[in-house]
Amino acid sequence: MLQTLLNVFKVAELRTKVLFTLGMLIVFRIGHWIPLPGVNQEQMREFFQKAAQSGNAVAKLANFVSIFSGGALSHSTIFGLGIMPYITAGIIFQLLATVLPQLKRLQEEGASGRQKIQEYTRYTTVALCVVQGVGWVSYLGKLGLVYPQWLQNPLWWVMAIATLTAGTTFLMWLGEQIDKHGIGNGASMIIMAGILAGMPSAVTSVYNNFEPGDPAKMSWLGLALLAAGFVGVVAGAVIMTVAQRRIPVQQAKHTRGRKVYGGQRSYLPLRINHGGVMPIIFASSLMIFPSVIFTQLSTIANAPGTTAGLWGSTSRFLSDNFHPGGFLYVVLYIAMVYFFSYFWITVQFNPEEMSKQLKEHGSFIPGLRPGPRTAEYLETVMSRITFVGAAFLALIAILPTVINQAMNIDYTVSQFLGGTGLLIVVSVTMDFLQRVEANLLMRNYAGFLGGADDGSGPRLRGPRF
Repeated sequence: MLQTLLNVFKVAELRTKVLFTLGMLIVFRIGHWIPLPGVNQEQMREFFQKAAQSGNAVAKLANFVSIFSGGALSHSTIFGLGIMPYITAGIIFQLLATVLPQLKRLQEEGASGRQKIQEYTRYTTVALCVVQGVGWVSYLGKLGLVYPQWLQNPLWWVMAIATLTAGTTFLMWLGEQIDKHGIGNGASMIIMAGILAGMPSAVTSVYNNFEPGDPAKMSWLGLALLAAGFVGVVAGAVIMTVAQRRIPVQQAKHTRGRKVYGGQRSYLPLRINHGGVMPIIFASSLMIFPSVIFTQLSTIANAPGTTAGLWGSTSRFLSDNFHPGGFLYVVLYIAMVYFFSYFWITVQFNPEEMSKQLKEHGSFIPGLRPGPRTAEYLETVMSRITFVGAAFLALIAILPTVINQAMNIDYTVSQFLGGTGLLIVVSVTMDFLQRVEANLLMRNYAGFLGGADDGSGPRLRGPRF
């Protein structure tokens, strides 16, 4: 490992890219601590601490959004909205391209078309920032977390919304600079930096809760189980991230004169977890609403001075069961992860197009006719492996909540044992290591993933199914 790190810094171009990426991430973390003017930061911090302890729905929403903003939302900094509006805009255009012929044609035009879509994505990001900024600033004002003399000044509203929008726009630019001059996907690297920034607080929480002589606190056995669970979950996430179903593909032979071309045998890799982290993001976003709605209904139906009756009992039952960790909450969460896993491959995976490309390149799957039969086979295989991938995502999604409720472990710790954050960190880290590996192997250096000095490729391979 040490020799590999030294190899990274031996290559001037790779060294420049790595240092540039680290520099941009440091700039991101500096902006994370620049507060939004006019907001009472101390009062806001106390509010979110109390809300988190009481299981407030607002705290759940802020905790989810903080995955993409590096925790800046809970103390309202200039990067408070994070890079999430940019990601949301990208997802919107990705989905629209499957239903709008104009966008689909732009995608097929190559680099110029993608550049045009990227331009539309930037404009949409700014519009989303303005809408989200207005909503967030208005909510802070209703909670009384903004100084009154600032809240009554219209110029402050313009300044606050413009600051939040400029912060996200700057992060968008920062990510694009990492794409261009650094190494790794810029937006993903920024998100990962925000997630890993919460790890010191998780370690501090474990340290404060560790007391072998106190039965109410964590013992040596509990600490060992926690560490083993973390290693096991990360290993499982890595395996399922790289897992593939390899479809054998045979190239047709072509005779030209006295020579025979083609006939090579290869494979078509289909990822087990084709949707990545997107199904969990969609499911987590929507699962906030049942919890908020049923909690509010229970509060209204069981308010002092009102007759509870059947409606009060029903609303209390729904509120208790749709709370994170509740039975109905977990069941609905798993169902939504499955639904969005299949929804994502429906809009992203096109077996007819893939079958057409195989036919055009003179390739075929042994035993199957090119065309509709091949497309039907690919769709069947993808549906089956998606069931396995969705099961893995569902397990990862509910692990933090189950561990938090069943073992009474603080959520700042349990979120590193599963969930969206863990998958993002694993995926981005592997992508970063593979890019560094590729740069090292081009110059005959051994890499992180086991490539040899003779220029052979990395030895990291996904399990075959």
